[in-house]
Amino acid sequence: MIVRAGLILFICGVLTACVSSGSKPPLRTEEGRQQARDAYIQLGIGYLQQGVTEQAKMPLKKALEIDPNSADAHAALALVFQNELEPQLADEHYRKALAQGKSTRIQNNYGGFLYQQGEYKKAFKEFEEASQDTMYSGRSRVFENMGLTALRLNDKALALTYFERSLRLNPQQPRALLETANLLYERQEYVPAQRYYQSFMQLSEHSAASLLLGVRLAKIFQDRDQAASLGLQLKRLYPASAEYKQYQSEQ
Repeated sequence: MIVRAGLILFICGVLTACVSSGSKPPLRTEEGRQQARDAYIQLGIGYLQQGVTEQAKMPLKKALEIDPNSADAHAALALVFQNELEPQLADEHYRKALAQGKSTRIQNNYGGFLYQQGEYKKAFKEFEEASQDTMYSGRSRVFENMGLTALRLNDKALALTYFERSLRLNPQQPRALLETANLLYERQEYVPAQRYYQSFMQLSEHSAASLLLGVRLAKIFQDRDQAASLGLQLKRLYPASAEYKQYQSEQ
């Protein structure tokens, strides 16, 4: 709230400030317009991060009134409409954002949107292009996204390749660790699967999927107490899950 209030005050200052020496009003200078645009975008993102997407729209609209070609404003609006389950509007604004020039961050977000819509081949293409930016600070997440998308495309070998690339860049990614452990288990490579699984457990709480994999690995390594304990947790925490039904069928 303090940050948002500060942004509001900053915007008001940009819009109303007028130096008595006769200088131009801020919105009539390029620098002033850019400052106002960026402040509106940050305010919109602040609302979005708080989950109040309706309030995020107005400052983002103001930003686009100042600069209709602002990639950041279009990208933020795309996230707003994505959260509001308005896929056509989200897609429209993602495309407008990317039309202003290549942005790895926006391209990765667009890939995530396409993945969410079930457009896995299109999503993989966006992630693949984003992965070419070797200086992108979130490249490990792009590779993780490629792995998840490859799983949806039923290419487990490719998925494993990208999960391993993701973990090479950042070994502390719970989702990539768990998916890698599961894929290695399916290949009957139990020792490395157990290693990845233990790394996952140091970083994350259990999910239904991790409990099921934990039971399976405990049985492989003949740890009956661990297998029983994890099975009870799966029953208690996720009794209606597909993983628990699979667990029951394997008993």
